[in-house]
Amino acid sequence: MKKRLLSVMLVLSVCFTMLVGCGKKQPTETGTKVESETGKQSETENKEPVDASKYEVTEPITIKWWHALEDQYSHVVEKVVNDFNNSQDLITVEAEYIGSYSDVNEALVAAHAAGTGLPGVVVANTPYVAEYGASGLTEDLTPYIEASGMNMDDFGMGLVNATSYEGKQVSVPFLISTQVMYYNKDMANELGVTIPTKIDDMDEFLKSVTKFNADGTTAVYGTIIPGWDQWYFETFYLNKGVNIVNEDGITTDLDSEAAVEVADKIKGWCDNGYAYWAFGQDASSTMRQNFIDKKAFSVLHTSSLYNTYVNSCDFEVGMAWYPGDKTNNSEVGGCVLLIPSKNDQAVKNASFKFLEYLVSEDVNMTWATDTGYMPTRKSVLETEEAQKFLTEKPAFQAIFDNLDLINPRIQNKAWSQLAEIWKSYMSKTITEKLDVQEQMGYMAEEINEILADQ
Repeated sequence: MKKRLLSVMLVLSVCFTMLVGCGKKQPTETGTKVESETGKQSETENKEPVDASKYEVTEPITIKWWHALEDQYSHVVEKVVNDFNNSQDLITVEAEYIGSYSDVNEALVAAHAAGTGLPGVVVANTPYVAEYGASGLTEDLTPYIEASGMNMDDFGMGLVNATSYEGKQVSVPFLISTQVMYYNKDMANELGVTIPTKIDDMDEFLKSVTKFNADGTTAVYGTIIPGWDQWYFETFYLNKGVNIVNEDGITTDLDSEAAVEVADKIKGWCDNGYAYWAFGQDASSTMRQNFIDKKAFSVLHTSSLYNTYVNSCDFEVGMAWYPGDKTNNSEVGGCVLLIPSKNDQAVKNASFKFLEYLVSEDVNMTWATDTGYMPTRKSVLETEEAQKFLTEKPAFQAIFDNLDLINPRIQNKAWSQLAEIWKSYMSKTITEKLDVQEQMGYMAEEINEILADQ
């Protein structure tokens, strides 16, 4: 058991180590990096110890924690916040659910631009690290970490690098997940079907598990695709060999023959009534409810929702790896914690105390136990809770069997814009039944313009 969980951590560490090389490449990258590392070494040698008194909390203060953790996590959020508030007398944390990661991003960027209404601590999706670091939105947490003595090595160098920007620790790792397909195992046994391993086999598979009403409308969808977040469908493109951002950093292959083929296939599933494209307000909760109500054989979603699905369904829930193509990879998902740079120092100091608590060993394991998120600290591997985690969640075998196939997310300063354009065009193409090749061409033009302007 311990070996399997250790493997999880090792693979995640490797993934996040790779992640730092996935951003935009500059012509002078090599030379700049050498100079930077040399300068950093010299700076470290000559640097004076951090004055810890600058980061102390001395007066009562209330801070807000903005997050994207939905209702199914509310009991954990409430427990963690209450435990922290009760553990000391000076800091009061108020948790506020903002919406999706995209919603959090919009709210944070707007508050940063206005310079008012900023929260103390923010949960952000992993691809935003480069964007926030480049814009100066995030506080450099390095001196806070040094003053507190927080052991960043416990996360592994990969996770540390993935939450940094240009040598500054602008965020810290928080919750980690990956994409999976949840399916009705009882229905699968009844129909005698298994989840295909190749995307080309999905057409016949979805046809076999979809049920239609007498009037031709869909009674039970083969699957539901989360159209509100491209993370859930981008792996189909990546496994087809499509470069979302090319090595030049200024172009995309989302209008390539392979990309058009993937988009056309997904649109075909929806056109035929085999798949439901979940998009718009309340799409996530609607999707989950349809699966719970047996109106869908399967859903594509995050592994972090394992507990939610298992506890909500009156049938056995299976968890399978996505079908692949040239490759059969998935991507690391989840989020980081950051502190907005424009906050007052007193707010920053209090915020870091709470941030430090959120990533502590005990709380880290609480999230893993009570949700479907994976542990992110190496030290929790030695606990009984870590071993219990594997025993009580056997469906995670689907992830453990494919650990070497989990890859880092794309890091690009313009990722939020790129992502919005991508999912907007996909949703419009599918829901309005537009020509795939034409729309993907328009989409690529817009994305290329955004990338070129960085």
